[in-house]
Amino acid sequence: MTTIYEIAKHAGVSISTVSKALNGYSDISPKTRAKIQEIIKELNFHPNATARGLATKRSYMIGAFFQDDLNYGFFHPFLHILLENFKDTIGRNGYDIVFFTNTVTHGGPYHYEARAKHRNVDGVLLLGIHKDDPHLMSLLKSKIPTISIDMDLTGPRVSYLTSDNKGGAVCAVEHLVDLGHRRIGFIGDCFSTQVGQERFLGYQQTLQKYDLPSQPEWIAQGNFSEESGYSVAKSMLQAHMSPTAIFCVSDLMAIGAMKAVRDLGLQVGVDVSIVGFDDIAMASNVNPPLTTIRQNKEEMGTRAALALVDLIEKEEHKPSAFSIKTELIIRESTGVVRAEFSR
Repeated sequence: MTTIYEIAKHAGVSISTVSKALNGYSDISPKTRAKIQEIIKELNFHPNATARGLATKRSYMIGAFFQDDLNYGFFHPFLHILLENFKDTIGRNGYDIVFFTNTVTHGGPYHYEARAKHRNVDGVLLLGIHKDDPHLMSLLKSKIPTISIDMDLTGPRVSYLTSDNKGGAVCAVEHLVDLGHRRIGFIGDCFSTQVGQERFLGYQQTLQKYDLPSQPEWIAQGNFSEESGYSVAKSMLQAHMSPTAIFCVSDLMAIGAMKAVRDLGLQVGVDVSIVGFDDIAMASNVNPPLTTIRQNKEEMGTRAALALVDLIEKEEHKPSAFSIKTELIIRESTGVVRAEFSR
């Protein structure tokens, strides 16, 4: 097996120079670095990760805490694309990922900070973790570089990234207003999650902007699942003076709401318009195709990875907040309000 000593001998340089080239130090010339890299390729040399870690004081490992309340796990229709892009970008920057389990063995550390330090990760990804989790605080106060998605956490080495949830909700409701709808319902998580709160706020502010009526029975709690969308939409549409359009804060709930419309003998996009949020793959394949707010899942994953790498590799880099633009995708689940409901 080729060693660092053989690389140094072939390159005619010291072992410390080879080590500097391998670990990205800037105090060697580009010509020397290129020569060493060429010899490394010729001799098929692969640096030992443990030795590299001792030299750089890094493990080149990212720890991911991922929680999915719907239990889709890595098959989640929205999050799996985000995670895939995060993984690919982290990999291109020389890091691997360890996913922490949601259960802790007896006697092991259970706080996020303790588990991250136990595995000696260089940085942490938080995805789907609840903001009120009491075990978060020590991690946020630590100096472990951390990136949070869809949760505005702050700390000395904590950045966060989210879609423009409020702006996306405003865009969705304004689309319904443009179609003549005045009785617009809402299905979502108004209180438990940050994305639910922000999308509900966008819904409320748009109703106020256009002086539209808001009835308590037109606002229903859902948990982002198709089943909850179905059950609350069915109840909402059976009430007196039911809405002619419904904004759902996830595509899965919107798909459930569409099924409720059909089961009540009504036509989606004609009798009741439905708008979702996410633009999962299923959204364009349901019947009729779902109008929705597209989140840029690929950019979210890529930007989160790059932001975390900056926190790890640049000690002077300050934590940042990133907002990714959303886009209205108009399909056939929305239509002009029927004439008898236009006033």
